[in-house]
Amino acid sequence: MSRIGKKIIEIPKGVTVTFDGGIVKVKGPKGELQRALHPNMKIEMQDAQIEVKRPDDLKHNRALHGLTRALIQNMILGVNEEYKKDLDIVGVGYKVELKGTNLLMNMGYSHPIYFIPPAEIKIEATTPTHIVVSGIDKQLVGQVAAKIRSIRKPEPYKGKGIKYSNEQIVRKAGKTAGK
Repeated sequence: MSRIGKKIIEIPKGVTVTFDGGIVKVKGPKGELQRALHPNMKIEMQDAQIEVKRPDDLKHNRALHGLTRALIQNMILGVNEEYKKDLDIVGVGYKVELKGTNLLMNMGYSHPIYFIPPAEIKIEATTPTHIVVSGIDKQLVGQVAAKIRSIRKPEPYKGKGIKYSNEQIVRKAGKTAGK
């Protein structure tokens, strides 16, 4: 049986979870999220606990079991406390600044890049070389952070580019002097 799928989800105080026709809605102090779940998964709610059950041991249902439980857990954590991704900018002349809610980036190209985030995402440029992406939807926060990182991925020789704060760049040896 799925180790993740069989765990019970605890609902913290201040968070309400409702199920309506295969759609789960989670409302908390930071906002509200909703998601459609696969119809094979059965969700049972008792007091302040949620349990996800599967109908049988088919491979497809086993895969959905842990996924469904993780999606509900991430929604509950998101509306209670926001998800954050930190990005660092490395390189001479590379910098970012906030223009309203949009991000203006000078990343060594011949033109500046304007990044317009989705409405649910909050972006902060704490310093010209540090960006914080935050929001209540874990998937959307990760997707926006990855999109920003893809503008100038870190290169392996000097490590220049946009990288996650906890990311380790594997460096390559450069050219050696000939002769």
